[in-house]
Amino acid sequence: MPASYAYLGPEGTFTEVALRTLPEAATRELIPYVSVPSALDAVRAGEAEAAFVPIENSVEGGITATLDGLVAGEPLTIYREVLLSITFALLVRPGTRLADIKTVSAHPAAQPQVRNWLKANLPDAVWESAASNADAARLVQEGRYDAAFAGEFAAARYGLEALETGIHDAENAQTRFVLVGRPARPAAKTGADKTSVVLWQRTDHPGGLRDLLGEFASRGINLMLLQSRPTGEGIGNYCFCVDAEGHISDRRMAEALMGLKRHCLEVRFLGSYPRADITPEGARAVHPGTSDEEFTRAADWVARCQDGRF
Repeated sequence: MPASYAYLGPEGTFTEVALRTLPEAATRELIPYVSVPSALDAVRAGEAEAAFVPIENSVEGGITATLDGLVAGEPLTIYREVLLSITFALLVRPGTRLADIKTVSAHPAAQPQVRNWLKANLPDAVWESAASNADAARLVQEGRYDAAFAGEFAAARYGLEALETGIHDAENAQTRFVLVGRPARPAAKTGADKTSVVLWQRTDHPGGLRDLLGEFASRGINLMLLQSRPTGEGIGNYCFCVDAEGHISDRRMAEALMGLKRHCLEVRFLGSYPRADITPEGARAVHPGTSDEEFTRAADWVARCQDGRF
């Protein structure tokens, strides 16, 4: 396998900035790809060891291109995650004034994060989506659009100027990125972990989603993300992307996944990996009755009952 990481390019994306915070990135060749699907497919094709892509932002939720790329195709595994605080700059060709801007561009996920600023400052500008924020900057450099919302750091790379900086509609906005590779044994649990799965209902019936989520709730497992995605099999047919607190080696998580496997048409395990938002010391206390020790004691009690030793 090549010692390289694919990422959502071109150079100068927030994705590249987040990727370079990983210590191992210094020992890998970092290869930009034009889209999230192409970066994920590079891993599936053996062209890259792993792909680093955005998966969620704190304003709009899940990044659909990434979720869909993990739902479909050959299985991939999330190894780790990175959180990056996001603020935008309005990048323009030198000499451009705010009054000159008729078209603006950025990745679709950026639009909800700058919508109010755009309405207040450039109400008549036409929005044009780009494959990434850095690609929008490149298109401004080429003269396709008048301005791009991107990281201020991308200005020098594309010969642009930051006409405005610190643009964001929501304070403390963050984007979550994940490192994705081919299926492998999960890393050992840290005590502050996350498990990601995709669930397909066996049948569509009243209370069906409640039944699936009950597998987590009955074991004291907190959910961090729940997002439906269409299966492509007609209106009303959805699968569910779930992030849950805990690691597959936790007894409560393992039993929840076994329950889901029994009841679901399909369960795709996307990985158990360290959380980026907290340390083990700051992790939520385990719900009473759901620790590994309590599961072990309960199993021992059942065994004694079966042996007539109650």
